[in-house]
Amino acid sequence: MLILTKIQKQYGKNAVLREINLQAANGSCVGILGGNGGGKTTLLSVLGGILRPDGGSFTYDGEELFGHEARRRALVGFSPQANPLMEELSGFDNLLLWHDRKAIERGMAEDGAITALGVTAFLKKPVAKLSGGMKKRLALSIAVLRAPKILLLDEPTAALDMEGKAKFYAYLKCFTEGGGTALFVTHDFAEFAHCDQLVFLKDGRLRDIPHPENQAAAEALFL
Repeated sequence: MLILTKIQKQYGKNAVLREINLQAANGSCVGILGGNGGGKTTLLSVLGGILRPDGGSFTYDGEELFGHEARRRALVGFSPQANPLMEELSGFDNLLLWHDRKAIERGMAEDGAITALGVTAFLKKPVAKLSGGMKKRLALSIAVLRAPKILLLDEPTAALDMEGKAKFYAYLKCFTEGGGTALFVTHDFAEFAHCDQLVFLKDGRLRDIPHPENQAAAEALFL
């Protein structure tokens, strides 16, 4: 089980994360909603090791991950909203910046993550010549290639076309069915159907919410 306890992050006098508490079962996908500037990206960046928390605990199956970077890197895959790719390099060379050749070869196997996300066909191309959707799928491949137990996904389907979204949802389903846990930041009402649990981040705290019945109900959450 993934457990977040009293996580805090402050910028000067601005407490973006006041007291983040969450429990997510293994094999589940948690959708994180909230207004712009509400702290969603900050939360994932703290969990992903990009930002240092000011307090709190992040455990997975009883093991503390804050302060234990080697274990966090082994267990957590993070796909940020911002593009992490080097534009002048090929897709394959971008993968090599993060993973060794054996991991990439496993990912390119018939049942590998690179193949599942439909990335193999454009790995030799310079990233600068790829579409926005191709770049997003390549960035997702970087996050999942190490076979993490936890996936942090910040607007993962942004820029994806229908085919790209279908491949991503199929991969996410396989990931959670295999016992993985995903934290999924999204603004898209249609994506709520892929989440087992929904939480709303407001005033630096998370609260559980029911699945909205329609788009209007989803929009009302932000009022």
